Amino acid sequence: MTTRRRTGRRRNRPAGCLLLAIAAIVIVVVVALLLWYLLAGRLRLPGPKPPGPPRPSSQPATCPDVLMLSVPGTWESNATDDPYNPAANPASLMLNVSNPIRAKFPNERLEVYTVPYVAQFSNPVAIPPDGQSSYNNSRSEGAKRASDKLAKTHADCPLTTFVLAGFSQGAVIAGDVAAQIGAGKGPVPEDLVLGVTTIADGRRDIGDPGEATAVGPSPAGVGAEVALRGLNVPGITMTGPRGGFGTLSNRAFTICAPGDLICDSPRQALNPANILGSVNILVRAAGNPVHSLYNGYQVDDNGTTATQWTVNWASGLIENAPHPAHS
Repeated sequence: MTTRRRTGRRRNRPAGCLLLAIAAIVIVVVVALLLWYLLAGRLRLPGPKPPGPPRPSSQPATCPDVLMLSVPGTWESNATDDPYNPAANPASLMLNVSNPIRAKFPNERLEVYTVPYVAQFSNPVAIPPDGQSSYNNSRSEGAKRASDKLAKTHADCPLTTFVLAGFSQGAVIAGDVAAQIGAGKGPVPEDLVLGVTTIADGRRDIGDPGEATAVGPSPAGVGAEVALRGLNVPGITMTGPRGGFGTLSNRAFTICAPGDLICDSPRQALNPANILGSVNILVRAAGNPVHSLYNGYQVDDNGTTATQWTVNWASGLIENAPHPAHS
């Protein structure tokens, strides 16, 4: 009897060891997934700003009449770039807008501020890892820096008016900040915003009330974030449509070239159920030829390109902007 009992106990040990090994593997996998999500970062967008004091009748002489906020796209900026002389990427599309506008107006009339942020989009399924910052971290940083600049300028220069423009990831950022302002929750009052233009906006959703007015052809597709609404993988949170620009809707414009998957994605083409395929399509879309050619993309029969139209639009707003008193 004693011999048999001992034999039975010995036979149970391998099964117990196997269960312990499986439990250890499960714990390791869970911890690895949690670390992946934490390191990739959550999307953090600026919250509502409290209302400021009543506006004075004049502002300091150092204040510009107008601030133009330019937000570059993915791989067109970095966190340490000079906002007044951006050089992170000499081929940045937004330089074709900001440089001509800066040259048109004196400093006392216009301040052009190019938002410096990491401007990257790491592929979370790349093997080996590509070493870039995640979309969530990049977009969060860009949105915070854009909002902080607007809020700081308004605090120092309460009569300065604003023009916003952005491309690609920068269009998402500029559009999000403008939508907050239009909802009365932004860093500056809506009546001080002269207008906003987004080029290749990943949250484009033309057709709903309160959306931006299309400049040039209006493709039938939607922004990649709208097509992928609900996709949430480490470092990439697709937030869907904005729901309009609120009181800024009559001052909001958007440009999208047909075939640019960043802003012209078929609603069913990018499927959150097919996470790996959808993420790979999304990452590749930022470098597709259509997306990189807006400096030559024509938006009217006169041959006006997307960047030329944006320059003309912004210049008109700045020329007709108020001339606040200075003290």
